[in-house]
Amino acid sequence: MTRWGAMLFASTLALMPAAARAQDAVKIGILNDQSGNYAEFGGLGSVEAAKLAIEDFGGSVLGKPIEIVAADHQNKPDIAAGLARRWYDVDGVTAIADLTNSAVALAVAGIAKEKQKVALYNGPATTRLFNEDCTATGFMWTFDTATSAKGTALSILREGGDSWYIIAADYAFGHQLTADIERIVAANGGKTLGTVRAPLSTPDFSSFLLQAQASKAKIVAFANAGTDTINSIKQAGEFGLVDGGQKLAAMVVVLSDVHGLGLDKAKGLITTTAYYHDADKPSRAFADRYMARTKKMPGMIQASVYSSVLHYLKAVKAAGTAAGPAVAAKMKETPVDDFYAPGAKIREDGRLMNDMLLVEVKAPADSKAPWDYFKVVRKIPAAEIIAPLSESKCSLVKK
Repeated sequence: MTRWGAMLFASTLALMPAAARAQDAVKIGILNDQSGNYAEFGGLGSVEAAKLAIEDFGGSVLGKPIEIVAADHQNKPDIAAGLARRWYDVDGVTAIADLTNSAVALAVAGIAKEKQKVALYNGPATTRLFNEDCTATGFMWTFDTATSAKGTALSILREGGDSWYIIAADYAFGHQLTADIERIVAANGGKTLGTVRAPLSTPDFSSFLLQAQASKAKIVAFANAGTDTINSIKQAGEFGLVDGGQKLAAMVVVLSDVHGLGLDKAKGLITTTAYYHDADKPSRAFADRYMARTKKMPGMIQASVYSSVLHYLKAVKAAGTAAGPAVAAKMKETPVDDFYAPGAKIREDGRLMNDMLLVEVKAPADSKAPWDYFKVVRKIPAAEIIAPLSESKCSLVKK
């Protein structure tokens, strides 16, 4: 394995000589975790979602074939930055999507700004990407730490969960999510009794769970994602937190997490998601096609990748160029037209104003089919859950 990570591969939708493709193709990079903590969160599924978007678009744009280049950043910002710089400078990549892991996304955001290339943030959640570190060609497409905290925490607080202990991932995402949870809990009459930070991809949460248990907090919140969420919830069950009267709140849960946990362990969890395959017929139609390709149901990250790549390609066609600034302007001018965010607009800070869903994980007896995991509690309008522009710290926003 090289320093830049193994698993670097290319997939093209047209047969052309390699030298010609390097000059005469529109290339989209999918950069994410394909072998670690977030491999099921986005991973190779995001690559398949992007392929579906390219196929639906028609396979070519501006008279050129559309290619996908994909790589595993291994959750390391230096590897991600090296790959992004090479893709933009040498390989002719015009947009990079997914970028799961907030620290990775922040590293790539700086390079995208420098090169004036498009970055599509599907997997990362830090609000810095459309606030302090916003760029004219960067787009936040799925969720953020504030939407996760607001949608889920408010629901729990309204049910009497007024004392919290937070176990957080120890990097940018976990730090920001913790701050957002603490802010919302305090603003709604609750208290945070303690916070502990766990290293990314730690296999053992025992010491952190014992501290949470000793706090006597009504709610033990996990400000993490991927296999960290799965492991922390499983181990919480082994330590008897729920049997002892505490409730668990997983702030970022995707469908693959519930699949990995099983409904017997995940039942009752409340979470906020940008997509659920059973929410409506258009969502189900996409999910059925994705399932035929991958033998899995898509989560919100895969659906978001499809949507952002499709919208990007429509903007390339409308702009008549793949140049980042021109494409970004067209993306902001045009409402999104797909199952994921029908009619949603993109703000000047790059944040897609997509509605979200508050969902509850079903009990095993209530699940009627494979992957029938969520009960939709309610739709949350974008304006209700996404922070308003009046609070923006983005330099692009006119006050």
